[in-house]
Amino acid sequence: MTQKKMPHSEKSSVGRRIVRYGRVSTTMAGLAAKLAGERYLGIKIEREEHAQQLLGALGDLKGPLMKVGQILATIPEALPPEYAQAMQELQSNAPPMGWPFVRRRMKTELGVHWEEKFASFEKEAAAAASLGQVHKAVTLEGQDVACKLQYPDMSSAINADLNQLKIIFSIYGQYDKSISTKHILDELSARLYEELDYEREAKHCKLYKWMLRDERNVHVPDIIDTLSTDRLLTGTWLEGKQIMDFADAPMEQRNNLALNMFRAWYVPLYYYGLIHGDPHPGNYTVCEDDSINLLDFGCVRIFPPEFVGGVIDLYHALQNHDEALAVHAYETWGFKNISREQMETLNIWANFLYSPLLEDKIRPIGETKDGVYGRETAQEVHEKLRMAAKNAGSGVTIPREFVFMDRAALGLGSIFIRLKAEVNWHNLFNEMIESFNKETMRKIQNDALEKFGISYE
Repeated sequence: MTQKKMPHSEKSSVGRRIVRYGRVSTTMAGLAAKLAGERYLGIKIEREEHAQQLLGALGDLKGPLMKVGQILATIPEALPPEYAQAMQELQSNAPPMGWPFVRRRMKTELGVHWEEKFASFEKEAAAAASLGQVHKAVTLEGQDVACKLQYPDMSSAINADLNQLKIIFSIYGQYDKSISTKHILDELSARLYEELDYEREAKHCKLYKWMLRDERNVHVPDIIDTLSTDRLLTGTWLEGKQIMDFADAPMEQRNNLALNMFRAWYVPLYYYGLIHGDPHPGNYTVCEDDSINLLDFGCVRIFPPEFVGGVIDLYHALQNHDEALAVHAYETWGFKNISREQMETLNIWANFLYSPLLEDKIRPIGETKDGVYGRETAQEVHEKLRMAAKNAGSGVTIPREFVFMDRAALGLGSIFIRLKAEVNWHNLFNEMIESFNKETMRKIQNDALEKFGISYE
């Protein structure tokens, strides 16, 4: 059998990845040595300094580790504050692949005469992200479309990057027993591999368009099946401006944008048990009438109705100072054998997240003094969990489902803060949950997933 030669540009890409894995691995090995010195020789590690070294090793990467870093920055229990702060600085600004790669990959996905399937296809990428890049094109019918093309060998990149993350978590676990990150790693792994499945993402997109069909202020692209494959996803182009272009808009306009975004994320959650797991500012744009375009459905989390019920139970527990109901809510989420001290510490974080919903008044979602929503509270929670772990003899294991729920709440909260929106969040939330019923949601959810051929673990 004749072995196919790898194109030069892809050889270079693989070569760069090998070099970057070497850099990250060296950094990880250095951290392991320092931590061993701290633990066994009493040598104090400068975590802030090392976190910046780690950021330097990760900062210019194109690939899943960058996305993982950004996700971890929004989960206060996942990493020590010094590392979470460094991860927060990772930006999705890697340069796009060049035209030779695009032309070759499009030929692989749509055939030799792929260009004849479009009236026009822009050579320059309209956007580049961690796993792929988007090109604007026009179909033969005159429809503007967005073609998202996956980077080469992403499955291997995810596997390698997750191995690096496993090392980070393993090292972290050697000196901080307050949190078990096992389920966080499992959840990140499952969602990242799902993001490579463009056929699944196409189903997610169709499902979201159906779930939000009555939301006139939220728009979802139509998928063009004839121009899509498992590594190419083509959908209608939705024109809009970046959300932060409106940071200084009139108050009424900023509030309307916040209301539309709130419904875009939470109607699917409280009616169907699904959440868009990537509230990155690039995944929504604003139309001329202030309606919202919701984009990128690679990371969608499907929750069992019991989990959503736990979210609502914890709200009522905090509202009524009902300790037994709070315990029930945490157990429903998957927290196991937590001590009273650990529960009270988790309640500090819960009160932070729920506080806008608990107060029946017009108010900002929150505030931030250092640019990262929730950082100060996260630091307090982390330190208290560390002490509680010593007293209880074991740490808290974060359930898988918690990861992307937490991320969505913090991600959206950050945008609402930057918009300086002031809304009665209490009324919004209570309108959504007033008719919640687990069995009703189970039937609606099952019917919806079956309608679009979607399964979940």
